[in-house]
Amino acid sequence: MSASTASTSGALRPDTERDTGPGGRQVLRRDRKKNRLVYNIVGLAVFVLMAFPVYWLVISALRPNHEIRSYDQTLWPSSISWDNFQRAIDQPNFGTAIQSSLIICGVAVVGGMLLATIAAFAIGRFRFRGRKFFMIVLLVVQLLPPTAMLIPIYIQLNDLGGLNEYWGVIVIYLVSTLPFATWMIRGFIVNIPPELEESAMVDGCSRMGAFWRVTFPLLAPGLAAAAIFSLITAWNEYLLAYVVLQDNDKYTLNVWLMNFTTSRGIDYGALMAASTLIAIPVVAFFLLVQKYMATGLTSGAVKG
Repeated sequence: MSASTASTSGALRPDTERDTGPGGRQVLRRDRKKNRLVYNIVGLAVFVLMAFPVYWLVISALRPNHEIRSYDQTLWPSSISWDNFQRAIDQPNFGTAIQSSLIICGVAVVGGMLLATIAAFAIGRFRFRGRKFFMIVLLVVQLLPPTAMLIPIYIQLNDLGGLNEYWGVIVIYLVSTLPFATWMIRGFIVNIPPELEESAMVDGCSRMGAFWRVTFPLLAPGLAAAAIFSLITAWNEYLLAYVVLQDNDKYTLNVWLMNFTTSRGIDYGALMAASTLIAIPVVAFFLLVQKYMATGLTSGAVKG
């Protein structure tokens, strides 16, 4: 090997491995192990910090009621009690609250995904005047919290007869989650080659037929990612549902939790148990689609 070749190959090596013998490589390995250990410790600390409130919620739901009000709290209850869950289930309007939440959130999420998919396909596939401005408007609208527009929303729903009606809350939740879902699904559509649709159209499919038969099945990861975020937003919302819905038998689960706060005080045990029960459907749905959700987040962020 000539001197010029040796110098060139040496210049191409990383700085961390240049002119290092066996001892230097061992030092680099030890440094990498130390850095990995530090990162693992930091990650574990962040996980404990984020998971501890959830753990305390579940443990408090399983504690006897006298321990919850005690000043001497422990990380594990002295005994496991299911009385809190029983009182939560026996609370009036528990069944109707489940029904209201399922109807409102289910229709809002399904309707939002349908409209967001159509809008995202139009933005991602077609070029029209005002397209970029429309995309910017989507982001700006997403930055505005719905609670900031509470009074105008209330007045409009009152004029339309949407107060104390399911469809009034459904419209609010659908519109609130639509910009984000559209933007996320659009980022996924632009990564699907349009040649697939063109091939289907050559074989006789119409534009919409090619979309539903070719493109739509490939959008499952993006739809799962958008659906879980929309569901969490709608399922956990409280203020708008409390303002629009006025009858106890139409309250959603989050509004129904007010029943545990009375003039005699707060039933913390039943409140924690009810909160745990409310979180189960969202956690279960997340576990079902989390693989598709992770794929949708990474695939939709490649380009576009």
